[in-house]
Amino acid sequence: MSDQNVHNAGFSSSGISRGSLASSMMSQEARSSGGGVHSGGPTSTLQEMGARGSTHSSGFTNSGISAGSQASHMMSQEARSHGGGTPRGGTTSTVQSI
Repeated sequence: MSDQNVHNAGFSSSGISRGSLASSMMSQEARSSGGGVHSGGPTSTLQEMGARGSTHSSGFTNSGISAGSQASHMMSQEARSHGGGTPRGGTTSTVQSI
């Protein structure tokens, strides 16, 4: 995953850009969770990366998730909480796709 992809999606150091993919994700996530965006969810995870201005150490790469990384830890936790699989539209799959 590149820093540019995160920025292009609308996640930046100054917040989520109006009218962007990021704002759409935030709106959809808030509606589906009853009005809030949860810490550790796709929107907050990507915004944290956008605010830092760097995705390099996270472990989400063009060739997959790096072993032993923050991304692999997230994927493992998410899979355990969903009975062994990483759900489509979950944090790991959303962040990896961007």
